[in-house]
Amino acid sequence: MIFATVGTQLPFDRLLTGLDSWAERNPNTQVFAQCGLSKARISHIDTTPTLGVSAFRRHFEAASLIVAHAGMGTILTAAELGKPVILLPRRACFNEHRNDHQQDTAIEMSRLSNVTVVQDQEALHRALDFAVSQEACSIQSDGEIVPTELDPLIDVIRDFVWADPSLETAMGFQNQATSP
Repeated sequence: MIFATVGTQLPFDRLLTGLDSWAERNPNTQVFAQCGLSKARISHIDTTPTLGVSAFRRHFEAASLIVAHAGMGTILTAAELGKPVILLPRRACFNEHRNDHQQDTAIEMSRLSNVTVVQDQEALHRALDFAVSQEACSIQSDGEIVPTELDPLIDVIRDFVWADPSLETAMGFQNQATSP
């Protein structure tokens, strides 16, 4: 199963319509998407606007491939579970986000062996075709998660993303946006 997530903040129709058009050509591949506030007409994949934490985790664990925006939570979860992930970053020029920070995130995360970054629907289709042909999956047949060499990196990124902002001041760092 392919699990797609667009996050919870903004619609991401470009990802969903690209995935839907791929699913139309690949009817034997199950695709489920957390679609957020999308108003796009999606007819070839199963969708839900939101998922609770435990349901999100179950879908993530059951999937052999993740397709997502370039959100850090999704990237961290994919790395933690050893899941291959195709990222289509939101772009400000398409009014998908306020700025291009997801583009920057995707470029940095593309260094990870489980991450493929695409920029448009055509590239998304090619990446999906390749991933499905490889049947890429890091879960053993008994369901046990295979530890990866990425675990130390995941820990550092997780600590940074969920760090207490008050520690920045204590450590001598200042947010450039709030510095005098």
